[in-house]
Order: sequence, then C-alpha cells, then structure tokens
Amino acid sequence: MDGVAQHMITATKNAKANVMAVTVAVTTLKASSLCGDNLESIIPRATFEAMLKYRDDVRCHTPGFYTYDAFISAAKAFPNFGTTSDTETRKREIAAFFGQTSHETTGGWPDAPDGPYAWGYCHKREVDQSQTRCDGSAAYPCAPGEKYFGRGPIQLTWNYNYGQCGEALGLDLQLLNNPDLVATDPVISFKAAIWFWMTTQLPKPSCHDVITGLWIPSEADKATDRNVAAKEINNPIVSKRATGANTSS
Repeated sequence: MDGVAQHMITATKNAKANVMAVTVAVTTLKASSLCGDNLESIIPRATFEAMLKYRDDVRCHTPGFYTYDAFISAAKAFPNFGTTSDTETRKREIAAFFGQTSHETTGGWPDAPDGPYAWGYCHKREVDQSQTRCDGSAAYPCAPGEKYFGRGPIQLTWNYNYGQCGEALGLDLQLLNNPDLVATDPVISFKAAIWFWMTTQLPKPSCHDVITGLWIPSEADKATDRNVAAKEINNPIVSKRATGANTSS
C-alpha cells in the first residue's frame, strides 16, 4: 500500500463496506462487559470469536493462526492500544483496527455465507507474491532472496517497514532478514499490525492518534484531503460502524 491522503480515503471507503459483521459485534457489546480498563473488557474472547468466525474455515488460508491469545499477548506490548480515552473512543479504535485488518485479509466472495464482508483474517500472506517490494533503503537493505510483500493482519509491506518494525519490537534485523516471521509467528504477526497502527510515519499521523482524537492537524493537513479523511473516520455515525483508519503499510 502506498500514498497518503488518497489511501486514507480509499481505506475509509473500503473499510466501511468490508466490516459490517465486525462492527455489529463490537458496537453491540453490553454495558456489563465494558467495565475495567484492560483491552479484554472492550473485546472479550467471545466477541473476537464472533467477529472472525470464519478465519479457521477450510476455505481460508489461516487455520489456527490468528488466535485471541496471540492478539492479547501482542497488545500487551502496546499499553495505549485500545485503552486510550473513554469507553466510546476505545470501542471506536478497536472497531476501526479490526475493520481495517479484516479488509486487508478478507477472503470473502459475493455469495459467501453471511456475505462477503464476514470473512476477514482469511489470509496471512498477500495473494500476489510476485513483487519483491524492495526499496533502495540504505538503512534497511533487503536481504538476499527475500520478498517484502504484505503479511499479517495489516499486510506489512516494504523492507523499510519490516526493518523499522523489527527494531521497535526488539527483534533487531530479524524481520528484515526473515520477513516471513510475520506470517509464521502469530504473536509477532499481531505485534507488527499493532506497531504499524500505533506508529507515526511523517507526514502521516498514526492510526491510533487519528482514531483517538490525539492528532491535531497542521495548516498543511487542513489544506489536504488528509484532514477530510480524518474527519470522516471520526464521524460519530461512521465510527459506530467502524471505518478503516489511515493505514499505508
């Protein structure tokens, strides 16, 4: 995925269409299940299973990979993820995260059971693996023979993203030298997705900051579609259906 404002708008539109089943599960949580400050209070195991109920289907390509335990374990490395601000904001962030990642990994088809948008988390590797996605980065040079196509819930792409992510996760150059760790280790896979979600990549704000309202647009942002997209993402009607955030992995 490339681009800034254009991709933000595209992601917003796509995620609105692609996460209907996800958002129903997230936004209809009973108040009794929303007590406490931890992530499990916003998205308990039963909700995770209901949202992503087809991920282990034989027609998907990820049986047994994307688990609730792996998600919670990964999220613990990012204490502000899904725990920032009030309950409504926290719900919005988790809904947007699963909306966007479900869109990135969708395996649905027009007449799929429960509709084409209920089949998120069906892929852990990009379908088209022909491109190396190798940028001429001096800081994060590509390893011989490796390809940096999309992997994991956010479909992490390009060598410089694998390099930065590996460093941030304390893995040094492991992801750069072995990018398929994002598709073979479920905790690392979720960590990579949450890392990208939480990380500012100037001039782009992080998805987390946009969704939680922490991002203050500059005059330059206001003059571009980036600000328009952010307003659309945080629209109270749209957000209750869980839009996708401004991802560009």
